[in-house]
Amino acid sequence: MKVEQIYTGCLAQGAYYIESNGEAAVIDPLRETSPYLKRAEESGAKIKYIFETHFHADFVSGHLDLAEKTGATIVYGPNADTAFAKYETRDGEELLLGNLKIKVLHTPGHTPESTCYLLYDETGKEYAVFTGDTLFIGDVGRPDLAQKKGSLTKEDLAGWLYDSLRNKLMPLPNDTIVYPAHGAGSACGKNMSSETWSTIGNQKESNYALRANMTREEFIREVTEGLAAPPQYFAKNAKINKTGYESIDVVMERGARALSPQEVIEAVEHENALVLDVRSPQLFCNSHIPGSISIGLDGQFAPWVGALITDLSQAIVVVADAGREEETVVRLARVGYDHCIGFLEGGMEAWIKAGKETEQIESIPAVKLAEIYHQQPDIKIIDVRKPSEFSSDHLRDAENIPLDFINDHMDAFNAQEPYYLLCRSGYRSVVFASIMKARGLHNLVDIAGGYNEVIKTDMPRAEVATAFAG
Repeated sequence: MKVEQIYTGCLAQGAYYIESNGEAAVIDPLRETSPYLKRAEESGAKIKYIFETHFHADFVSGHLDLAEKTGATIVYGPNADTAFAKYETRDGEELLLGNLKIKVLHTPGHTPESTCYLLYDETGKEYAVFTGDTLFIGDVGRPDLAQKKGSLTKEDLAGWLYDSLRNKLMPLPNDTIVYPAHGAGSACGKNMSSETWSTIGNQKESNYALRANMTREEFIREVTEGLAAPPQYFAKNAKINKTGYESIDVVMERGARALSPQEVIEAVEHENALVLDVRSPQLFCNSHIPGSISIGLDGQFAPWVGALITDLSQAIVVVADAGREEETVVRLARVGYDHCIGFLEGGMEAWIKAGKETEQIESIPAVKLAEIYHQQPDIKIIDVRKPSEFSSDHLRDAENIPLDFINDHMDAFNAQEPYYLLCRSGYRSVVFASIMKARGLHNLVDIAGGYNEVIKTDMPRAEVATAFAG
């Protein structure tokens, strides 16, 4: 028996590869199929099943392409209506994989079709349960992301989740391994652990949602309170996962087109293409194409793309470090952005060599900000971190406008006034600055290193937090 977790940090997502006696199964695959095909090929195994725990909202699953390339059966739990062929299981049904057995546990709550898969080893012992977004390590799936029908509310789904956890998962043996679909950093839960697996026994001891004496009413209240609005792309990704999508091979071929500087200009002018610069924030500040947006690959790239680029059909041209163009196209496709039409060949060096116009964003160290502040205490300092981060600790005179809510606050800025932008480390503040600059606001200063560096200065910090509540 082989069980492997394939964890992708950018999405905080866990897919799983299971193999026994020449047969393999994949659970919750990402869009690209090569990691799973490679594992099966190396072992001489045939992928028999592709298990989906639910209709994912935070990424586009690879189920369709993987099924097309392997002939594997796509498996969902009950109540999963799709526009493509799949096998819809019954609660309690058992499927065979080599010398192993996989039992279907229908666990509605996160979504109506949410299903966990219980793996028995060769001896017939409960070995592991793949919990999708039903049970995380330290948390449970939020009940407000499903594509709901009729009058179904998040409180209704939370009630179902309470029953699912207590009737299907908590009775499992304490040593049963818990393999969830997500870890810390995912927006599919509120407060997940950084651990990527645990056991049923450990979770019954440490997970707030599995308290032995917790009433149904307490569970519903605690699970539904404090939920931030989901990113705008979540509902769109869930729909894609139900209805289908273009082959990843077609997407990759389209995005592999090398564009000259002049072709990039023409793509912007004639195809309304967005120029997406995925280099480091520092390199973007030093020099970038006018009107381009910075979302660096070495951060939470895909979630920020999904949160900030509202049109999944947006034509995109990529500016990347050499050798990272293909990676960018893959990571865009993971969240449904399939219309990358090429990349700037030779990167910014080629753009500059061609004599094309460039722009910069001023970036100063925290000590410089402190000097300016002590001379001009009324300067505008904008903290673009999440409200929870801001409320825990912030500069006394800073205003919180989270990057997530940038579109709601465009009218709050005066083009004639300078703004000093900071986040935790300097990633989000540059994203924020790039969007504002592309929209015509140029009097922006980024604080290099963000709040991590600011707290090393003598700038006054707030005693009581008053975070933006948007």
